[in-house]
Amino acid sequence: MKIRPFVTHSGYSVLGILAVLSFGPSDTMAHGEGVQAAAAQHHAPAADKDQTNALVKTVREATERFKDVAVAENEGYSLLFGCVSGPDYGAMGLHYVNLPLVIDGDLDPNHPEIVIYEAMPNGRLKLTGADFLVLKDAWHAQHGAAPPELMGQLMHLFESPNRFGLPDFYTLHVWAWKENPNGTFVNWHPNVSCDSFEPR
Repeated sequence: MKIRPFVTHSGYSVLGILAVLSFGPSDTMAHGEGVQAAAAQHHAPAADKDQTNALVKTVREATERFKDVAVAENEGYSLLFGCVSGPDYGAMGLHYVNLPLVIDGDLDPNHPEIVIYEAMPNGRLKLTGADFLVLKDAWHAQHGAAPPELMGQLMHLFESPNRFGLPDFYTLHVWAWKENPNGTFVNWHPNVSCDSFEPR
C-alpha cells in the first residue's frame, strides 16, 4: 500500500488517515482536549524491571536503523500532525506514522506503528523513541474486551474527539532513545521541544 499520496508534504494533514480508515471528519479539539490531557497523566502500571528493560531493548533493536530518518521514510513511515507539543509542558515531538501498521488492529514490539523524532537546532532529526498505536474498535474486534498491553505495559486510551482527528485509540510511547525523567512509558516528555521544528 502506498502512503505518500494521502499525506501532504508539510505533514500536517490527517486526511490520509481518515481516507484510509474511511472515517468522516471529527472535531479535533473541543472538549476532547481535556479527556486527552487527563489520559496523558495516567502512567502505565509499573512492570518488573526485567520486563521494562526487555521492552526498551526490543524497541531499540527494532528502531536503531531509523536513527537515519530516510530509512524510516523508505520503509513507509511519513510525518503526520506536525510537531506535537504538550498541553502544559514538554512534547511528544514528530510522529512518523506507518499507516498499514496502524490499521491492522495488531501490536508487535518489533514493528512500531510510529517512530518519534525531535527536531534539533542544527536542522537534523534525533530519534527519541517509538509509539505503539491501535484503534480501539479494531483491537476489541480482534482481541476481545481486555485493553491492550505491550510486554506488560498497559496502553493509554485517547478518546474521540481528540486533537489528532482520530477515533478512540490506544497508545504507548516508549522513550527508548531519550531518557524521560517522568518515566519510560508516559505520553509527554518534559525535555522534548518543538522549538526547532520547521516544516519542509
